[in-house]
Formats: sequence, structure tokens, C-alpha cells
Amino acid sequence: MPATVAERPRLAPDHRSVQDRDLRISRWTLVRLGIVAGAVLAAIWAVDAFGRRYSFFDLKIYHGAMVWWTHGGNLYDFVAPNTTLGFTYPPFAALAMAPMAILPTLAAGWVNTVLSLAALTVLLIWLLTPIADRYGWPRWFAVALAVPLAAATEPVRETLGFGQVNLLLALLIYADFRALRHRANAARPDREPEPEPTTLRGRALRLWHSGATAGVGVGLATAIKLTPGLFIIYFLVTRQWRAAVTSAVTSLGVTLLTFAVAGRESASYFTSVVVDTNRIGEVDATANQSLAGLLARLYDSPTTPTLIWLAFAMLVLAVGLSRAGTAHAEGDELTAFTLVGLTANAICPISWTHHLVFLIPALVVLADTALRRRAAARVLLTSRGRWARGPIGIPALAGVRHAAGAVGIYLLFVISPIWKYEHKLPAMSHYHDHLFGALAENSIALVIIALVALLPCRPGADPAFYGRSTRARLAGVRGS
Repeated sequence: MPATVAERPRLAPDHRSVQDRDLRISRWTLVRLGIVAGAVLAAIWAVDAFGRRYSFFDLKIYHGAMVWWTHGGNLYDFVAPNTTLGFTYPPFAALAMAPMAILPTLAAGWVNTVLSLAALTVLLIWLLTPIADRYGWPRWFAVALAVPLAAATEPVRETLGFGQVNLLLALLIYADFRALRHRANAARPDREPEPEPTTLRGRALRLWHSGATAGVGVGLATAIKLTPGLFIIYFLVTRQWRAAVTSAVTSLGVTLLTFAVAGRESASYFTSVVVDTNRIGEVDATANQSLAGLLARLYDSPTTPTLIWLAFAMLVLAVGLSRAGTAHAEGDELTAFTLVGLTANAICPISWTHHLVFLIPALVVLADTALRRRAAARVLLTSRGRWARGPIGIPALAGVRHAAGAVGIYLLFVISPIWKYEHKLPAMSHYHDHLFGALAENSIALVIIALVALLPCRPGADPAFYGRSTRARLAGVRGS
């Protein structure tokens, strides 16, 4: 008589297959850890080989200014010993930096380094998690590999080495990007309501996830450094009224608060310091890779031709904001934010190389574009039957242009040839090494401007941000 279901013997678990699977996972984990360790060693070598000698130079100025100020001196009267440099940030930045006065200079420098590396890690988590999930990569591996690779680039290593705050500002700005995504997701009709939080931390997360804080990060960054104010204009151009109002009110509010706490310093900054370009440095200095610095070096002059700079700056601004608006409408808010940051770097009169941290999300956009094009080409070929079985197919070439661009730009920002061809007037002309030397000295500025014009848009990359044109196109595709 055949056995019934209840009478059938249980199959013993295949311990060998489980052990083999665990062994494969362990091996892959060890391989990935080895790759990350290799990336860390390569980054350390690259910083030593291509970076400059760092000693928290900028942070020493900030620390000295904070000690001077907290002991009764006028903040903007401070001049660092053996230099002509003083504090140039708005007074709200001084309020944020004031706690460093209780630390020794070296300790303050390392605290800033740890905070900046943490900001870089969080930023890369935000940028890479969607890509890692899409392709089934371990999140920890993607981020752990990206952190040392990013740290080897000119903007990041200069930020860390000089003790700058650019990574912290970038984190504030992209926190608004995340908040906008949360707001759009929360507004979806198919989203289930979440239970009401009971703890203070839960309420704070709920507030951020609701998108109510979108604009606060940009507002704080603008109060610390004026350049991020371009994001407020971007919010207005793209009719994101709530984010625009929130960022403007936040920036104005903390600035007025600073007036109440440090009225003398605030008055000094907004009446004289903000327009005193002599406090910042030479416009034609090699480290200034903005449009103004590029033009000054091309004219072999210590100053920028004002009218020509204004004309080109307005053109770059129009292109950057227009392309950012298009990216927003096509559902690619990450590219939109990145384009605004790159545009701000390009048109600002002074953009030192450590300011150019928007290179990191630009590289992510380029790499993701290459991956998307390759995946799309595979789907296209598979749908055409026998073409997919050929020895050579389009997928082998799809995305190569963007991948090559990402690799080339990354290597340029690691090798940073501008320092090999650094020239200082009047001792040496910027054309001392002829045309090649001039191109090398301006290479980073040229790439930043090219990215403003050519950084690809990825329609639908951030579905929560679908604009009207993308929604209409998708509706037409579904209806056909």
C-alpha cells in the first residue's frame, strides 16, 4: 500500500549543501574584505604620491580665530601668525566653530577629520544604496570600497588635510535631497500609513521622513557659506516653493540669531568683509579652479577681466540651472542637485580645489548611467532573439562612453596635474610650459565646466521625483 503524506519519511537536511553555501559566502566575504583593504592601501599611496603636504593649515587659522574671538577680540581683526589670512566665513559659521576653542589645535583637526569622514560615509550610503540594491551588491561592500576611493580624490583629501568643512556642508545639502525624496514617497496614494511614534527620536525621524525639514540643510549651509544659496534659486526655478521658503527662512533666521549674539562681528562681515576679496587670496592662484581663476590664468593676469567673467558666468549659470530643472522634471533629482553644486563651484569667484566635493556625486551619476545603459542594451538584445546569442553584442559597448568618462575624470582628480604645472605671477608666467602646461594647470576647472554642460540625466532614476513630462510619457507608454 502506498504511504500517505503523513507516513512519508522526512528528508534529512543536506548539511553538506548548507556548509558549501556558507563556505562560498565566507570566501566571497574574504575576497571583498581583501578588495577593500587593497583600496585603502591604494588610496593612502595616491594621497602620498599626488597630494600636497597637509598640516591642518586652514583649521589652524579657524582655531586661532576662535581662541582670539572667545577671549574678547574682534573676529574679523584676527590675522594668523606668519600669514596675511584671517577668518572669512559668515559669523554663523563662527558660532558653529566656537566649541573648537576649548581643544588643542591638533585635537580639533582630528575631530574635524573624523566628522568629515563620517559625513563622506553617510553621503556615499545615500548615493550608493539604491544602486547596490538594484544590482544585488552588498551595501557594506559598495560603501566600504567607495570611501577610500573617494578619499583619494583632490577635493576630499584637501578637505581632510586642510581641516575644511566642505563634506559637512555637502551632507547638509544632500540631507534636503533625502528629505524631498521622503516627502514625495510619503505622498504616494499606495503608501500605507505608519504608526504614530512614541519616542522623541521616533518623532524626529518621522518629521524628517515626512519631508517637512526639506530646505533646512540648504538654509544652514547658506548661513555658513554663501555659495549654497544657489540651491535656494534652484528651488524657486523648479517651483519647489516649500523647500525654497524653508531654506530662505532658515538661513535668514540663524543669521538674525547671530546678529543678536554677535552684533559687532555680523555688522563687520556684511558691511566690509564680504566684499573684501583681498582676504581670500589671489584669483589666479592655481588652487582656484573656478571660471574666474581660469580666465585670470588664460589672460596671464593676477585679476579676472570682469565683463568677460560676468558674461561667461551668466552663461554657465543659465546652462546649469536649466539642465538642473530638466533633470528635476525628468525624475532625476540627484543629477539636479549635483548640477547646481557644480554650477556654484564654476561661477563662484574663488573655488579652491577642496570646494569641489560635488565631483563625488557626479562620478556616481556617470557610473550609474553606464550601468543603466548596459542593462538596457542587454534587455533590448534579449528581446530580439538570436542577436543576444551572438559572440559579440552591443552590451559589450553600451555605457562605455560614460564609464570611460567616469574613470578618466576620477584619475584626473586623483593625479591632479595642476600642481605639477603650478605657476605664480609675477615670478613665472602661466604659459611658462606652453599650451600643454596651461591646459594641465586649468584641467580641473575645464572638467567642472564640462560637467555642468554634459553630465547625463537619467530619466526616472528617482521615481518619487517624476515631473510632468516623465509622467505624461510613462502614461502614454502604458496606454499603448
